Amino acid sequence: MTRLFTPMQTALDLAREAAAAGEVPVGAVITDPETQEIVSVGANQPITFNDPTQHAEIVAIRAAAAKLGNYRMPGLHLYVTLEPCAMCAGAISLARLGKVIFAASDPKGGAILHGPKLFSQPTLHWRPEVGQDTDAAPVASKLLKDFFRARR
Repeated sequence: MTRLFTPMQTALDLAREAAAAGEVPVGAVITDPETQEIVSVGANQPITFNDPTQHAEIVAIRAAAAKLGNYRMPGLHLYVTLEPCAMCAGAISLARLGKVIFAASDPKGGAILHGPKLFSQPTLHWRPEVGQDTDAAPVASKLLKDFFRARR
């Protein structure tokens, strides 16, 4: 059986690479939906760089901004394996990303469906379209559960 390429599949592969490096398994991919091009990718790496801001989404946003020469990305889509936290949701808004698609929800640390529900706040200047990839959610959840189970 041939596996079809999808941005979320790439994000899941990046999450697996993060786990292999001892990082929490989260991967992110920014795409241009018009060209189907992957603009940038990111994987969690706060331990590697001793930097708490090195979440997969932030890594991908920084790489896309550098590549495009612009910090605003209204036509681009972000695929991420875990519901973004408050820091990442704030960066997504500031980057003006057009759409966010996440796999696993995060009742403890998520900030889109949970916690501050950042994109629902009336003072937010930019709200992306949001979707959940329910097909990828069980895979992403299993990666996270297996990762943390192995550390207990």
